[in-house]
Amino acid sequence: MRSLMPMVAVVAVVGVPAASAKNHPAKTAATGGAGTASGPAGPSPCPGTSGTPTTPSGTATTPTGTGTTPTGTGTTPTGPAPTSGGAGLGGPTPTPCTPQDPTVPGFVAKIVNGLAYAPADAPSAVQRAIWAGDRIRTDPYVWGGGHGSFNSNGYDCSGAVSYVLHAAGLLKTPEDSGELMSWGQSGMGEWITVYSDPAHAFIEIAGIRFDTSTEDDPNPPPGSGPRWRPLYPDPPRFTVRHPLGY
Repeated sequence: MRSLMPMVAVVAVVGVPAASAKNHPAKTAATGGAGTASGPAGPSPCPGTSGTPTTPSGTATTPTGTGTTPTGTGTTPTGPAPTSGGAGLGGPTPTPCTPQDPTVPGFVAKIVNGLAYAPADAPSAVQRAIWAGDRIRTDPYVWGGGHGSFNSNGYDCSGAVSYVLHAAGLLKTPEDSGELMSWGQSGMGEWITVYSDPAHAFIEIAGIRFDTSTEDDPNPPPGSGPRWRPLYPDPPRFTVRHPLGY
């Protein structure tokens, strides 16, 4: 049975070994599907919030006076809008925010509306890999994308894998899926595992998968590029590699 806690290794970069996942609570924390973690019901949509965006603060007050229209002007009193008293008052409606570098308690990552929350107890390299995936999770599929440069308008499968490994400090230059077959160490990692063959590559990080393919994804998000998905149980044919120490 596959470890939900892939550990990540480092290629040409010295990583900080994480605590062994063999005794991690994540071994029993992820139940009912990939990305389910123990602890609170779910993370807040933005850091430092209780789950509901708030109206921007300010000094707006109800206009002073008698509350009547000034004589001869035919207009209502000018001044800041009141903060209560009916619909449309109190300033513009705040728009939902996307948290930057979000985390969820425990050792297992969680996908919330397509955004991956890194485990708070994961090594920093693992968290950086997940947050890097978040930055390109809505980009389109572009053949060869991410190979000429890590920064691209879109990514193919191995370009996306290379991008997150580079962000974690585990890869110096982009590699295609064939090159990833000899990257790192053989076998599954405890935090990070790369699956590759000559035609395709994807990566699993802390119990979730980053992949351009919708294979074994019951509810694939829209778009053609790399997206966060549930783990792919026992994928066939792939070479399995992991970074040293992860």
